[in-house]
Amino acid sequence: MTDQASKFDIEGTNQTGVRERNERLVLSILRREGPLPKAEIARRTGLSAQTASVIMRALESDGLIAKGEKVRGRVGQPSVPMSLAPDGVYFFGLSVGRRSVELILTNFVGEEIAHRRKSYAYPLPADVLNFVEIASAEITRDLEPEEVDRISGMGMAIPYFLWDWADTIGADPDKMRPWKNFDLGRQLSKLFPFPIYQGNDASCACGAELVFGTAEIPADFLYVYFGHFIGGGVVMNGSLYKGSSGNAGAIGPFPIRGRQMVDVASLNGLERRLIESTGSAAEIVEKTENWNLDAKILEDWLAEAVPAVTRMITGAISIIDFPAVLIDGNLPTDLREVLVDRITMELKNENLAGLVVPQIIEGSLGPKARPMGAVSLPLAKRYMLEA
Repeated sequence: MTDQASKFDIEGTNQTGVRERNERLVLSILRREGPLPKAEIARRTGLSAQTASVIMRALESDGLIAKGEKVRGRVGQPSVPMSLAPDGVYFFGLSVGRRSVELILTNFVGEEIAHRRKSYAYPLPADVLNFVEIASAEITRDLEPEEVDRISGMGMAIPYFLWDWADTIGADPDKMRPWKNFDLGRQLSKLFPFPIYQGNDASCACGAELVFGTAEIPADFLYVYFGHFIGGGVVMNGSLYKGSSGNAGAIGPFPIRGRQMVDVASLNGLERRLIESTGSAAEIVEKTENWNLDAKILEDWLAEAVPAVTRMITGAISIIDFPAVLIDGNLPTDLREVLVDRITMELKNENLAGLVVPQIIEGSLGPKARPMGAVSLPLAKRYMLEA
């Protein structure tokens, strides 16, 4: 049980008119804690046994939770654990990146049902929209009609201000400019009967760690995601803090000696080095594990990226007392481990007088974080208690 899970204790209410909130509370507890008997759910929510029983019967009738096998104890009647029903509802997750676009379909517990991906030199609105239309049709064609009817929403993880980064990703600014006035969510809503939800790609990746992640994490932490552009997220009291414009944790623009973090610590810097040396960056664009990279090229990138991220962390913990920093990214597991170790060591070279040194922790979702973060948007909005 992670620290933030405890915030759901005694949150329920027996007043009338709040059934939906109580249902979300029960679903949130089962998602974080796993199967629980009705009596334990009532205890953790603070609901009366009768109210909890009514709520769970309704959720079971809706196909969202299911009974498990009876567990016999030494005393009294056997208990029956209740858990989320995997096929109770489905979600699409769309991740729009600077080098690729992905669409996944998951069930209620986050298991991947289908996945489609397309690489490109840079994203164009019409191309992304066309991809979603074709990929979603292919995916739903393989489902049973009742499964299609249970698709409850689509989340969309997309970088904010895409048009501002044309030069950085090597795109023609005139071709990227249409993003400024192109409402992808609105266009997608014309294609599907379910709601569309949108979030910043790195913030979504952070949200995925809260909903689907397996890392042991505190209630407050800073999240760093190494993608083609580096990004991040802020978690406070077990919930994603988005800020007034939804852009909290946008660490890419963080200033580093006259430059920005995005210029010195993103994977596009590694991509640039590979192209200059070998003429191709396909190794890191097309693959997410088992990169076969020249050791010097990788070391040159790490030598620039690690001190920059460490300096940013020092600045962040001087403003908010983060006890931990999670490191994840669209990169192999072994490289993530290297980043965690190197950043931990680099922090020892910083002047942290008056500050509490945070623990540097590995994230648990890696390349799946952004599409799973997109999935978490409709799931959290419709079936979890939002703090």
